[in-house]
Amino acid sequence: MAASGEDDGKVRLDKWLWAARFFKTRQLAHEALELGRVQVNGDKVKASRVVKEGDQLVMRINQLEYRVEVLALSTQRRPAQEARLLYREDEASQRARAEQQLLLKAERASFPHGDGRPTKKARRDIGKFKGQF
Repeated sequence: MAASGEDDGKVRLDKWLWAARFFKTRQLAHEALELGRVQVNGDKVKASRVVKEGDQLVMRINQLEYRVEVLALSTQRRPAQEARLLYREDEASQRARAEQQLLLKAERASFPHGDGRPTKKARRDIGKFKGQF
């Protein structure tokens, strides 16, 4: 997959993250870079940084950490199967993310949720109990 752009194969990092489908919009990718949630080769970088093949990215997206290596460059957002060809994620990162997802899922399941808003009958009963009726 060749670089599709007029800048001799130079691609901004925020545009590459969007094209690789890590973020839904370029603005979200830009904000993540500005907040330091994306590192390139261990350094915090700006959105205008030019990404190169072979760069190692560490991203923190929605409490999950991704460690990927850039394999190809693209400025066009393509289908997900083509986007997966732009990077390679190491096995340890995938396992750690799967474990973190299970942990978050268990955490949400143990959190007590309310029953929602009271029904009309329940509101009347509450009013009677409080002595309003």
